[in-house]
Amino acid sequence: MHFHTRFALASTALLSVSAAVVSSPVCQQDIVKDLQEQAIAVLKEKAANTEKGSSSCNVFNAHVRKDWAAMPAAERKAYTKAVNCLMNKPSKYDPDVVPGAKSRYDDFVAQHINQTMSIHGTGNFLSWHRYFVWSYETALKEECHYDGYQPYWNWFSYQDNPNESPVFDGSDTSMSGDGAFAAHNGSVSGAGNIFLPSGKGGGCITSGPFKNMTVNLGPVSPAMDGEAAVPSAFAWNPRCLKRDLSAYAAGKWLTSSNLLNITTGPAASTIETFQDELQGRFADEFLGMHAAGHYTLGGDAGDLYASPVDPAFWLHHAMLDRVWWMWQALHFPQAFTVAGTITILNRPPSRNTTLEDPIYMGQSNAPERPISQLLNTLGGEPLCYIYL
Repeated sequence: MHFHTRFALASTALLSVSAAVVSSPVCQQDIVKDLQEQAIAVLKEKAANTEKGSSSCNVFNAHVRKDWAAMPAAERKAYTKAVNCLMNKPSKYDPDVVPGAKSRYDDFVAQHINQTMSIHGTGNFLSWHRYFVWSYETALKEECHYDGYQPYWNWFSYQDNPNESPVFDGSDTSMSGDGAFAAHNGSVSGAGNIFLPSGKGGGCITSGPFKNMTVNLGPVSPAMDGEAAVPSAFAWNPRCLKRDLSAYAAGKWLTSSNLLNITTGPAASTIETFQDELQGRFADEFLGMHAAGHYTLGGDAGDLYASPVDPAFWLHHAMLDRVWWMWQALHFPQAFTVAGTITILNRPPSRNTTLEDPIYMGQSNAPERPISQLLNTLGGEPLCYIYL
């Protein structure tokens, strides 16, 4: 049986039993594992059917991005050490243009701020952020001697208490924990349509590798009550990093049923339905997994523009990329297609995105490339990685 057909049947079988099992935390992990194994199996079969020597990158020799929770303590510490290194290297941007960028880390935040309105709710949302994470990973390796690869935050565990997650438990092997308690009246998301109640934080993070971190840029569009926007997008605004970890956002939207819907269910049928559901249906008060991850972090991560100021941003977007990567493997005939326009939610109305549209990272971060070069994580140039 042809592998496209075989895995379509497997996906259908998985979806048919999902309703009975997604309520169990153990079964949620089983569902994610099953999807992961299906994706890897597709890629292995594709590699086996590819003529030898036709590609220098395949599932057997690709770099591996890992679940943070599965990484040994030494690997986690090596990663956070490299992130702190990037925060201590001087910015490459002209201070007259981006006065708030004081470090190489800030250079990436500034690039996200600069392009926000053309990289969200657009046809390049997935590819732009894929390249963004890759360019950040490359900077950690080339500028701070990190010898691993970008880890991801597995959304499908600890939804009822993110503070207990190995990503956020506040230990020296975490990405730092919750913020100190600061009374505030929640956050607003979904273009003003979705209210999220306060968690137990809201203030400065107090433990872990980033407890002394200085945030230099933003907030440009703060979501958390009590936060004020900077007078200009690139203004220098030194302050602590704030978080408000939210079991509400995690438990409501980072669920296996939502994952199944976009990978094997009704919303998985095209790249358009996949990416639209992933990014949310705000008018329906459905936050979607992308925004839900940001609001599980809360605090500074809720700012649409400056959310990369939180170092956990990169683990969240690696997980987002992992979900796209799984969808691509399970829908191979459509894997390298795009849909959508070039303006956020098509406002103002604009032309359709094309495969030849350039993805720009700023000269200091990565070379400009067309979307067509960023759709295959096993393309070899520049991407050669898988998720495990």
